[in-house]
Amino acid sequence: MSTGTLAAAPLRDAVTGDPARLRRAFGAFATGVTVVTVGGAAPRGMTANSFTSVSLDPALILFCVGNDAVMNGVLAEAETFAVSVLGAGQEDVARHFASRSRPPGAAQFDAVDWLPGPVAGAPLIAGAAAHFECARWRAYDGGDHTVHLGRVLALEELPGREPLVFHGGAFQGLSPLPSGERR
Repeated sequence: MSTGTLAAAPLRDAVTGDPARLRRAFGAFATGVTVVTVGGAAPRGMTANSFTSVSLDPALILFCVGNDAVMNGVLAEAETFAVSVLGAGQEDVARHFASRSRPPGAAQFDAVDWLPGPVAGAPLIAGAAAHFECARWRAYDGGDHTVHLGRVLALEELPGREPLVFHGGAFQGLSPLPSGERR
C-alpha cells in the first residue's frame, strides 16, 4: 500500500461520461438482492441490491433508491418498512419488483407468495433468506439516489437458505466450496 499523497479525484465527466463502463465496474462487486416493501392502504415493493448493515447498536440497515422511483415518495410517508433478503431461486421475484410494468398497490403482490410483517405490517416475501422489519431512521442525498437508513425492529433468519446474488449484471447463487473447505 502506498503511503504517498492520493491523486486528486478525476473530473466528474472523466468518470460519469461512460455510464455503461461505470455500471460494469460497479458490477464487479457481488451483492445480495432484496425486496424493500411498505404496507398500508397502498402497499409497494421494490427490488434493491444496494443493501447493507450499518450498525449493531442501534441496529441499522441501509439501502438506496433512485430519485425518480415511486418508492422514494412512499418511504417519505411511511413510518415503517420491511426488507426481504431473497434466496437463491427467487430471481423471478427480483425481476417482478424491478419491473416498472407491475401493477400498482396491493395487486403487485398477487404474483408472489408473501406474509404480513407482524411488527411493521409491510409484506415479507416468503422463502427469503432473512426478513428485517424497520422503522424509518434517516434519508440522505446520494447523487441520483436517496440513501435510506432504517432501525431494525424485528428480524427473522431462515438458516440454510442460500442467498440470491447479483454479480456482473446477472443473478447467481453461491457456488459450493469443495468438500471440507470453509468460507
